[in-house]
Amino acid sequence: MSKAESIVIAVDGTAASGKGTLAKKLAAHFGFAHMDSGALYRLAALSVLETGGDPKNEADALRGAQTIDFNRAGDPKIRTDIVGQAASYVAAIPAVRTALFEFQQSFLTNPPGGSPGAVMDGRDIGTVICPGATAKLYVDARLDTRARRRWAELKAMGIRRTEQDVVAELGCRDEADKARPISPLKQAEDADLLDTSNLGIDAAFAAALALISPKVAKVLESALKDRHRG
Repeated sequence: MSKAESIVIAVDGTAASGKGTLAKKLAAHFGFAHMDSGALYRLAALSVLETGGDPKNEADALRGAQTIDFNRAGDPKIRTDIVGQAASYVAAIPAVRTALFEFQQSFLTNPPGGSPGAVMDGRDIGTVICPGATAKLYVDARLDTRARRRWAELKAMGIRRTEQDVVAELGCRDEADKARPISPLKQAEDADLLDTSNLGIDAAFAAALALISPKVAKVLESALKDRHRG
């Protein structure tokens, strides 16, 4: 399959809904490259905070986006609530989204390692970054369920928060993501909705795979027929 025919799976959704874990498992299942687009904005926010900048200031935020260190994508610091909130401010700035737009599209069009496809999770992948994605999944869950999951994650990282605080923080994050004028979080019209409120990760993955697999198989079958004709 040529690069122009790369398969793209877009996974969007709310914070702590499980979209990141599902995206990684889908990528591993299909042998596709994976990117957490949210990590880009978190890295930009971390850069802003570490240099004493203001994530709400356009110049500071753009500088952060232009100087992110991709090697720190696995740094636990970017998963803290402080960086997450700063990332929401940074992500609402048009200049920042423009700066990272081409990077994300390039990843999807030319997946690293010669992969035949890519899976990207975020908040505007299926609506803005790649509206023509092969398959789109919108992952959500009840706020209390997501807060409980995030609280457990933070506790495991040694970060102390009450569940009530996490509920409030995620609620504010949801509002900011959905209300921003640029690339707001919303379900694409052609995206399949997956509610993980009552699903463990294995059940959620099975449900996601059931929704995604037929669309991926259809593209692979079409590509195989074209190759035989050639």
